[in-house]
Amino acid sequence: MTDAPAPIDPPVAPRLTPHVSMKRVTILVNPLSGGVGPQAAAEAEAILSVYDFEATVTTLEGPRIADQIGEALAAKPDVLFVLAGDGTARSVAARAGAKGPLIAPLPGGTMNMLPKALYGTADWKLTLRLALEDGAPQVVSGGEVEGEAFYCAAILGAPALWAPAREAMRTGKLKLAWLYGRRALKRAFSGHIRFSLDGGDRRRAEALVLISPMISKVMDEPVGLEAAAMTPSDAAQAFALAARAVFDDWRHDPNVMTQPARRITVSARSKIPAVIDGEPMLLGRNATVVFLPRAFMALAPLPPAAEGSI
Repeated sequence: MTDAPAPIDPPVAPRLTPHVSMKRVTILVNPLSGGVGPQAAAEAEAILSVYDFEATVTTLEGPRIADQIGEALAAKPDVLFVLAGDGTARSVAARAGAKGPLIAPLPGGTMNMLPKALYGTADWKLTLRLALEDGAPQVVSGGEVEGEAFYCAAILGAPALWAPAREAMRTGKLKLAWLYGRRALKRAFSGHIRFSLDGGDRRRAEALVLISPMISKVMDEPVGLEAAAMTPSDAAQAFALAARAVFDDWRHDPNVMTQPARRITVSARSKIPAVIDGEPMLLGRNATVVFLPRAFMALAPLPPAAEGSI
């Protein structure tokens, strides 16, 4: 008589973060975004299936994206993950607002500024697990210009034209970088912008960079956007400034002036080129930027210094 096989214990679900109660989780997936791919929805479903909650995976479909975002928010999940491009992630966060569900934007776009700021990685699968197992509610401040919200940085002025070329070069898309660079050369340094911070005197600059408290290295509290005005003396200096990283070198340059501001007005003789959280766009000749102290609530691991406060 042979012994009966020993019973196999069921797999143990991974530990969920102790900082948030998660019973219902939704993830929106755009397979057409540059950093996603056609298998992403199935891969996300496989990852979520091992956790102890009800999971919904929605594949975004072109003309229905706006409606699908609305439906996902109306369902009021505990956490809404977004695996899509930078613009879609910003749109979901903006529509959720401070009173919506926790938002977790996964890196599925080109520049992924917001996901990198929150999670420090461009690997969406790792980001998903980090948020589920170590995430905590975090207030994300930001800004808004002409109805477009941003949570990392907005670059206004001619040097903004170089951002797409720099990103294309960084990712090895040399032909695209050349096309973007040629466009920037045609339009760069054709005019200055004039700006005013919180109703103060109007000043002139080559470009104005508005950095959120989440990114800023000089603000300990979310009292406003860090406004960095670039005033190079010639085109060569402006080229050098535009080639540097937004969050590292500009504020240390003697040609850059920084101070916090809650309301910023900007004007120029022609439409103002801008990059909003990595996305290039063209603003009107006059634009107003306002600070959003509580733009939305994110689910992300806490910085080391804040872990003891939970």
